[in-house]
Amino acid sequence: VDRRADAAQGERVTILLHKPMGYVSGQAEDGHQPAVVLVNTHSRWREDRSRTRFAPQQLRGLAPAGRLDIDSVGLLVLTQDGRIARHLIGQDSEIEKEYLVRVAYGEVAQNVQAAFPAAQLARLRHGLALDGQALKPAQVEWQNAEQLRFVLREGKKRQIRRMCELVGL
Repeated sequence: VDRRADAAQGERVTILLHKPMGYVSGQAEDGHQPAVVLVNTHSRWREDRSRTRFAPQQLRGLAPAGRLDIDSVGLLVLTQDGRIARHLIGQDSEIEKEYLVRVAYGEVAQNVQAAFPAAQLARLRHGLALDGQALKPAQVEWQNAEQLRFVLREGKKRQIRRMCELVGL
């Protein structure tokens, strides 16, 4: 491997960002800003001991390794390193992604767990298809009476929202 290529690889950055509501994960859309606009010298974690300091060129080629809807908050991984992206979200990725999702069942918005049929919960775990393809099995369990915990090993566009809609949530 050419030493220059190895050095260039070492300069690529990966940023962990807590994405708030109101930002899209990737490219700007429908007048909403991408989460990458939050990355600057002032948003650095105070306890970061890394010697790498923010430079505007680090924003070039910085892409999200996964998605969070505009109404979602949580960890968003932004990276310039395709190897990291493939490891996290590639077709063969075994990395689990965890989501907590507040749900309603028809008109029921409180104590949804009591109203939601166990058979539909089983379908969320395994038995649904999106875009003509069967989904990989998922871990889905009640976190509390109004919130489900999903653990997925894949990440199709708006997957959880679409899965919930298929079972009436």
